Amino acid sequence: MNQNPQIIASSRPLRTWLLSICALIFAMVIIGAITRLTDSGLSMVEWRPLWGFLPPLNDAEWNRVFDLYKASPEYEKKHFWMELADFKGIFFWEYLHRVLGRIIGLAYGVPLLVFWLRGMIPYGYGWKFFGMLILGGLQGLMGWYMVKSGLIDQPAVSHYRLAAHLSLAFLIFGLLLWLALSLKPLPTQKTNPPYTLALKLHLVGVLAIICITIIWGAFTAGMDAGLVYNDSFPKMGGQWIPPTLKQYVPLWVNFFENPVGIQFVHRWLGITSVIAVLSYWAHTVIRSRTSKHVHSYVHAFAVVALVQMSLGIATLLTNVDLHVAATHQAGALVLLSLLIVNLHHLKRS
Repeated sequence: MNQNPQIIASSRPLRTWLLSICALIFAMVIIGAITRLTDSGLSMVEWRPLWGFLPPLNDAEWNRVFDLYKASPEYEKKHFWMELADFKGIFFWEYLHRVLGRIIGLAYGVPLLVFWLRGMIPYGYGWKFFGMLILGGLQGLMGWYMVKSGLIDQPAVSHYRLAAHLSLAFLIFGLLLWLALSLKPLPTQKTNPPYTLALKLHLVGVLAIICITIIWGAFTAGMDAGLVYNDSFPKMGGQWIPPTLKQYVPLWVNFFENPVGIQFVHRWLGITSVIAVLSYWAHTVIRSRTSKHVHSYVHAFAVVALVQMSLGIATLLTNVDLHVAATHQAGALVLLSLLIVNLHHLKRS
């Protein structure tokens, strides 16, 4: 496989830029998890795309935004005990989340304009870079669309919209990482045995399973499903199939609307994901004849999968502890990163 010399000549600053944006998105995902876990996501009930980067700067402005919050369902039904000092605590995380979103937009858009004006964007990459800019804008709209669902009558956002918002963040992160890897010059010689089509298809299957697991993880978070049956694993309440799983008819509705059913699905999807990753690791080792000939990131993929499952179990058994749950969400992004690195290596080989 030959690589365009233009890509090689201009790749380093572009890769550094893209990987920096990935790092910002990683931080954004963690802050988003903290925002949700601290019940801070509905503290800002107005959306000001242009001037929203400014926090309340005086007592009058603080009282204004607090009065807006007092009219929201969350305050009326859940946080009615809050005083202004309490409100400032939850306002901080949502404000930080939104400001970081704007910073990411500027950190992507401004350098993109500079690279374009200087003719540094390789042929065939322009539409990809500008497509990512559009996805970033859609993510901002999706965030507000999600928040609006919790400002109508119930003090909680739609778990479907939350899943869409988180999934789009993971998609943007994954595509940016893929672009950065595609700008890396090819090695001058192969150091590993060639990989087969079967191995590539195996990893694509693993990708599908992990993506579905992430979506059900978002459902679990949006429905607070981690707060039920959190006394044991893998059984739920001492049973393999808890009776409260069959709350709705038809049965399949429970896997989307019933917190017990959602947690049940996420548990077994998580286990399936780990088995799938370990099977890919074993497949790679067998294909390479010995683990010594396998890239380190293949081994890392397997290790992180096991760590991520352990974090999921710990999140459950600690009654969704803030630090453990946020780390679990970050772990999903690390696992996805390693999957993309492995997939990209297979594509190149």
